[in-house]
Amino acid sequence: MTITAITNVTMIDGTGIDAIEQAVVLVEKNHIKAVGTSQTIPIPSDATIIDGGGQYLLPGLIDTHVHMALEIKNVQESLLTPFSYRFFEAAKRLETTIQTGITSVRDAGFADAGIKKAVEDGLVDGPRMQVSINPLTITGGHGDSWNISGIDTTQPVYPGMPDGKCDGREEVRKTVREMLRAGADVVKVHATGGVSSPTDHPEFTQFSQEELEVMVEEATFRKGVKVMAHGQGAEGIKNAVRAGIHSIEHGIFIDDEALELMLEHGTYLVPTLLAPLAVLEAAETSNTMAPYAIEKSKEVIDIHKKSIEKAYKAGVKIAMGTDAGVFPHGINLRELGLMCEIGMSPMEAIVASTKTAAECMGWGEKVGTIEAGKWADLIIVNGNPLADIHILENHEHITFVMKDGNTYKDTLAI
Repeated sequence: MTITAITNVTMIDGTGIDAIEQAVVLVEKNHIKAVGTSQTIPIPSDATIIDGGGQYLLPGLIDTHVHMALEIKNVQESLLTPFSYRFFEAAKRLETTIQTGITSVRDAGFADAGIKKAVEDGLVDGPRMQVSINPLTITGGHGDSWNISGIDTTQPVYPGMPDGKCDGREEVRKTVREMLRAGADVVKVHATGGVSSPTDHPEFTQFSQEELEVMVEEATFRKGVKVMAHGQGAEGIKNAVRAGIHSIEHGIFIDDEALELMLEHGTYLVPTLLAPLAVLEAAETSNTMAPYAIEKSKEVIDIHKKSIEKAYKAGVKIAMGTDAGVFPHGINLRELGLMCEIGMSPMEAIVASTKTAAECMGWGEKVGTIEAGKWADLIIVNGNPLADIHILENHEHITFVMKDGNTYKDTLAI
């Protein structure tokens, strides 16, 4: 069996230990066979050699909060775009994402099982996916884009994309079952209001704790599926954590009690610091952002940073996630620089984007670190991200991308 040997690299293995110079990684089929240095790992004579040219080897990066079937447009353009066009757009976004060095994603809404299967079957180049199908939302809450004019711009439902609106325990129970039937790997719920919805506010609480407990019961206890919660207001976050929800997305108005509960329950936090910043940047250059989204982003952006800083200092488990789709796909890795701005070291930001993100997705035994036996998801960067985390933001600095032992990008010789 042909072995691929990656040599002449400095390895940042995702575990948080110091970088290892003159590292060698052997890949066989889709798995990592051996990891070491040029002094400890013999290279088979018939191995295919990938010379890293003294660059930096990392695990494939992981974004735990994306929307591959979404990218914000102005309302007129959205209304005039043919329905099937979105699938071709998703294919392009998937390709863009893997070219940035992201080899696994957790889709937080609107990608269906067919998009995931297209990647798995090789019809489309893209990162490995978990899909949540359609987020659960209350009538009039975040996820219900009914406008005061009476025009409803909520994403349409179709076979494979059940309606996410539900109210009351029994509607919630049935809707979770419909998402699982449609192929959800994770169930997504809007536990609070949000920035991008027209009729609510991020601090508004959606769903009772009892309704959230039904979601966990149906998903986790019956199918072993985790529940992720869009949670921005403190009370909604606390309801979600008490209900047993696995991860809190955004966490804008986290308070001390919420942090204590998250530590007690081992709940993950996915900050998405880039999302409100990107909304405000887009407002300056385009007409894609609704006025209410702009105003709410201005209101929350500084509070958001302080909340995530407080969570980091408290020791809450933080997994990297971006909310790509609220902004253009491909700039996801700006999130790591923002994580460093709230106090993380570059190494901690990388671990949040590899090891911790993999654990958040339940894939800690398969991806996230460079270890023998794990899937061969590897990237090479032409600079030291420990010295400058921002180097990851420009996809041109990502010179090599491997997923499942297959090469998706190789500009090492350029």
